[in-house]
Amino acid sequence: MKKTLVAAIALVTLIAPAATAQGRIENRKDRQAARVEEGKASGELNKKEAARIKARQRDLNRQIREDRKDGGGMTAAERAKIERRQDNISQDLYKQKHDAQKAAPKQ
Repeated sequence: MKKTLVAAIALVTLIAPAATAQGRIENRKDRQAARVEEGKASGELNKKEAARIKARQRDLNRQIREDRKDGGGMTAAERAKIERRQDNISQDLYKQKHDAQKAAPKQ
């Protein structure tokens, strides 16, 4: 009984951080997509800027799918690489929203 309980706790301890990290990646992806839409609506992003950022996000989404597919989920190194790419996209999104280029706001 004790061995089963210890094994179950150990398994949960190993799985929980990976699940949390993957949830964090998904949440961040959704937040960044919302930021792009908000930028388009407010005129802070023009069509080219939004398209460029969306293309980068699509490429990252493809990479995430491949990393999950190739053998039991993502490794810590793959998650770190994805989070770095999300950081770069987020920084670019911030710069594009705060530059001098403006688009006509959506009506």
